[in-house]
Amino acid sequence: MKKNKLDLQRRDFFKLLGGGIFVYFSTRNPSELLALPLAQRREVPTDYNAFLRIAEDGTVSCYTGKIEMGQGPITSLPQQIADELDVAIESVKMVMGDTEICPYDAGTWGSLTTREFSHYLRAAGAEARAVLIELGSEYLEIPAKDLSVKDGVIFGISNPKKQVSYGELARGQQIERFVDEKPDVKDHKEFHYVGQSRLHSDAKVKVTGEAKFSGDMKLPGMVYAKILRPPSHAATLISVDYSEAEKIDGVQVVRDDDLVAVLHELQVVATAALEKVKAEYTFDEKDVDDNTVFEYLLNAPSESQVVASTGNLKEGEEQADWVVESEFHDGYVAHSPIEPHTAMANWEGKKVTVWESAQSPYGAQGQIARELGMDLENVRVISPFLGGGFGGKIYHPQVMEVVKVAKLAQNPVMLAYTREEEFFKDYFRPAAVVKIRSGVTDSGNITMWDYSQFFAGNRGSDTIYDVPHSQTTGYGEKQGSPVHPFPTGAWRAPGNNTNTFSRESHVEILASRAGVDPLQFRLDNLADEKMISVLKAMADKFGYTPAAGPSGRGIGIACGIDAGTWVAVMVEADVDVQTGKVQVKRAVCVQDMGMCVNPQGAGIQMEGCVTMGMGYALSEDVEFKGGDVITSNFDTYQLPLFSWVPNQIDTVILERQDQPPQGGGEPAIICMGGAIGNAIFDACGARLYQMPMTPERVLEALSKA
Repeated sequence: MKKNKLDLQRRDFFKLLGGGIFVYFSTRNPSELLALPLAQRREVPTDYNAFLRIAEDGTVSCYTGKIEMGQGPITSLPQQIADELDVAIESVKMVMGDTEICPYDAGTWGSLTTREFSHYLRAAGAEARAVLIELGSEYLEIPAKDLSVKDGVIFGISNPKKQVSYGELARGQQIERFVDEKPDVKDHKEFHYVGQSRLHSDAKVKVTGEAKFSGDMKLPGMVYAKILRPPSHAATLISVDYSEAEKIDGVQVVRDDDLVAVLHELQVVATAALEKVKAEYTFDEKDVDDNTVFEYLLNAPSESQVVASTGNLKEGEEQADWVVESEFHDGYVAHSPIEPHTAMANWEGKKVTVWESAQSPYGAQGQIARELGMDLENVRVISPFLGGGFGGKIYHPQVMEVVKVAKLAQNPVMLAYTREEEFFKDYFRPAAVVKIRSGVTDSGNITMWDYSQFFAGNRGSDTIYDVPHSQTTGYGEKQGSPVHPFPTGAWRAPGNNTNTFSRESHVEILASRAGVDPLQFRLDNLADEKMISVLKAMADKFGYTPAAGPSGRGIGIACGIDAGTWVAVMVEADVDVQTGKVQVKRAVCVQDMGMCVNPQGAGIQMEGCVTMGMGYALSEDVEFKGGDVITSNFDTYQLPLFSWVPNQIDTVILERQDQPPQGGGEPAIICMGGAIGNAIFDACGARLYQMPMTPERVLEALSKA
């Protein structure tokens, strides 16, 4: 153990946090690290001191750049730190998504919070515990090896009455230490909280309405902003007249190039004033709409990349008794969070503070600093609770808008997108085409697999099956040659929904032609023991009886890998052959996700994926013409309804506590398109090649079946 004197800059940092024990972990002088300009510290700290603070009352504050949008880290992270520190979980307080006091984090996406960030946090807890025991040893005059800890109290093993709490060690002093050798984190057998189901700790405040979101923030003098929007993404503003809007009492209009904002202390007045703004545009539209988009994508300029390759496709085709080709289509899908993009900005001199509904507070901070030529130290971004994100709030266009407007207005400004703005400004999941050509023997062995995806993304395009001759090719946008007529981006398990739908639909086409039960066909063509395990556990939970499809039962299967988690889903669905309506009656979802921190939280995520997945599978589709997004609200964009939810959803998490944790927020959703498409085929013999599988498309497929 070494003690370290800190310079004034570091002490000023502590004033921001308050008193207590600070524990530093570094292979270099910790004051040397924090003496660096903030711009040079855009990485997760390696000394871990930024993650933990233990106050005089024993409260353990955990600082993280991660945010809470319903996925549960506000509960699962405290479970882990409580176990590593040996404190009561009730004493752990999370401080999340504040760029001024939390350690840098790239953002909350990709189901990375548990499988990546928690390693840093657990290591911080383990080292903090080692430092505190050393301090307790000095205080109690008992060798460290003769001490133990429970609920934040250090005590003598042979004399439990000799004890001192973490809080007592912190009282009235600031203790600064760091360690050179990192202690190991605990073995899973030592866990008390990890692996136990716990209700989300924010459940009560969200149910009662006490939880604060970005739109709930208020400051004296705050005004609401309404932004002039073009009619199309292909429109360029050539003139604007806002003189009539300025005649309304209390209205202020500000402009920064093409950014025109109408402001008033009442949102309804700002909205009315915006309607009086007159603007003219020129247009440069792409010749594409939701009916022609798939042909358009296949003909669009692209760059190809061979993602994976084994064997020789020609040799594999020669070994096959028959070859099957399929082409699958998937349209644009919106994120549609309950809470639209929202932000409030307040300038104080050269410094701006922003409360934002976004998944990456540090990303927003960096963008503000870059675009406005500011020092990072003068930009503070805070992400309170988010009302859903699903990847759509990785992007934060409202933040730059509100920051610029607030600077011009010289008032705190609140900007909350309407539902129409949310659709127009969304970064949609990209439309895509997948082509598969495969060869199979009469005995049901896949010998060749040629897989090509166009603009879906490579995530989930893995063959997964044990095919000796295979190739996966991805086609994406050429740099400098955008294909899509509007922004596109990540949507929960980006790319994997489209790719799993295509692969798993094609596999069942092969199984049906071979006259083999679709589960058995998969097992016969798999060597991956994890995938075999989740499929068998799924069938067991469902009570599945083998039968070649279409069996008339309406049972569909899909499996895949996402965020390090192996997942399999089986659904049972009814198909009304008169109307084409599909009703999912039951779903079973099984995951091998390594160590599961909070089984209840993971189960909720799986159920949410099943429900949300029915939307992209059955109804969600963006209507557009060129850059004009015609879909603008929920009257034309159908999300899953309560009446759609299966009567029974069973979730199974395989016992893997001795293995590293993997992602849990996205895996289950990747299977829903394939499982439902296969259930439709099993029910009535209609094969769907395009999502969403609307009643109209089901009826069309029935006519061909």
